[in-house]
Amino acid sequence: MRTALLLASLALAPTAFGEQPMIEGNPGSKVRVVIYGDLQCPDCATLRKMLDQRLLPKYQATVAFEHRDFPLAKHAWARRAAVVARFFDEQRPELGLEFRRWALGSLRSITAANFDQKIADFARTHEVDPAQAVAAAGDARLGALVEKDFQDGVARGVSHTPTALVNGQPFVETFTVEEISKAIDSELKN
Repeated sequence: MRTALLLASLALAPTAFGEQPMIEGNPGSKVRVVIYGDLQCPDCATLRKMLDQRLLPKYQATVAFEHRDFPLAKHAWARRAAVVARFFDEQRPELGLEFRRWALGSLRSITAANFDQKIADFARTHEVDPAQAVAAAGDARLGALVEKDFQDGVARGVSHTPTALVNGQPFVETFTVEEISKAIDSELKN
């Protein structure tokens, strides 16, 4: 049941899964919330909960929530996690989303020292070869995709995570569900 719900809320472009931004909600919507996030960011974990508990239930049919990787240099394992997330996207799209949720929900238990073991454990639990998952952290092609997202964010003026752009209107780091919902509702009316 959970997999069916994940697939229903997850839409990806027709190219390889890891090569396109992950989109939750309605990919054809005129309202696009582009989210630049870091998988080691506590504020991004808060936004993930907000998405799962409030925003997706309310806007899943009417808004595209497009996820972009923006791993900050100050976070020891965020870049590697973003690359591994792309690997899991290519295994199964719902698995990439599940990995992102897991990473953001496991911030207190993942460290730079145990990162490989945690990735291997996640992969094993989800019937993916653990050695391939760990090796994926060094995949140059997937790393280039993460870097492309990062540079796109820099070009848009992003410097903090999360940054959510509601049809271009920025919400940075800490914002309430009411604030972002108001912007989404306004865009839906236009």
